Amino acid sequence: MSEALTSEPLRGPLEIGFDYTRSLGPVLSRFMTGLAAGRILGARAADGTVHAPPFEYDPVTFAPPEEFVEVGPAGTVISWSWMPAPLAGQPLDRPFAWALIRLDGADTALLHAVDAAPAAPAGPATPAAMRTGMRVQPRWAAERVGSIRDIVCFQPSSEPEGGPASVSMAPSTRSSGLDGANDTVGEAVEETVGVTVTGMVAPVHLVYEHTASPGESAFLRGLAQGRLLGQRCPVCGMVYVPARGTCPVDGGPMAEQVELPDTGTVTTFCIVNVPYPGQRVTPPYVAAAVLLDGADISFQHLVLGCDASQVRMGMRVKAVWKPREQWGTTAENISHFAPTGEPDAAYETYARHL
Repeated sequence: MSEALTSEPLRGPLEIGFDYTRSLGPVLSRFMTGLAAGRILGARAADGTVHAPPFEYDPVTFAPPEEFVEVGPAGTVISWSWMPAPLAGQPLDRPFAWALIRLDGADTALLHAVDAAPAAPAGPATPAAMRTGMRVQPRWAAERVGSIRDIVCFQPSSEPEGGPASVSMAPSTRSSGLDGANDTVGEAVEETVGVTVTGMVAPVHLVYEHTASPGESAFLRGLAQGRLLGQRCPVCGMVYVPARGTCPVDGGPMAEQVELPDTGTVTTFCIVNVPYPGQRVTPPYVAAAVLLDGADISFQHLVLGCDASQVRMGMRVKAVWKPREQWGTTAENISHFAPTGEPDAAYETYARHL
């Protein structure tokens, strides 16, 4: 058995990131517009309880809310969890608490960050600075755009504990104590801001440790040597590149390693015309399924070196490798595939692999 197949699997950090854009709908739109105005809105349910943030559908009647209520801005910590080492992208860059905060006038809790010791003179805050029942108030961003991040965080209030909101999470029918506890609150907020926030962009960034399978590890180690390695099923004889470890047809393990040439045939393709953030190639360009000579399954890569309109099914292509000093255990060692100038492959030679 090849050393590439028996070596320890490769491990490495993997990052996935993109900007997620969503429409807010009428309820969250009004909530975010309120934040832009420095006001926090909740919604009154059919049973009289006030939900903040507001619900999109009443949990009892399933109907959209008809009445918006201004709550807070101060509130009481119901429960909390300490964050000793903040992660990138979190609200604060020093130790803080994630807390469920019931705002004055609300019957449900809002999850947000609490800067437990904003003026700590002797180093970062510790969990001792937090407690259930603590009164807190929001720290607003200097520039508000209609986002939950318009509230930078909450911080301890000078109010004594046991104020307007109690620690109990039982529903109450008390009044919020604020004027305009009806839909005119939401309308007034929109008039104050002058614009209704209808959408939001939420950056999504995930970093985790990926462990490659033995077959995938062999393929990646081969790429670091400028080789394209696959595996052959001992039952059906099909060759898979990248290697899968187990044949998806017969279910048995694959131990035989096969080295393939870096030439192949375009079986299917897509012309990318739409630009997007982080794009490395200027549109239009082609993402294609390339069937390497001797393989029984294609894999996706770029086809460059010609006008996108010239790419076609059956086109013969060859890998264009990056300079050797840039090679690593990554498929990016191959910059792209380019036309070889050979006659197109006959359809029947790759039809069964589509």
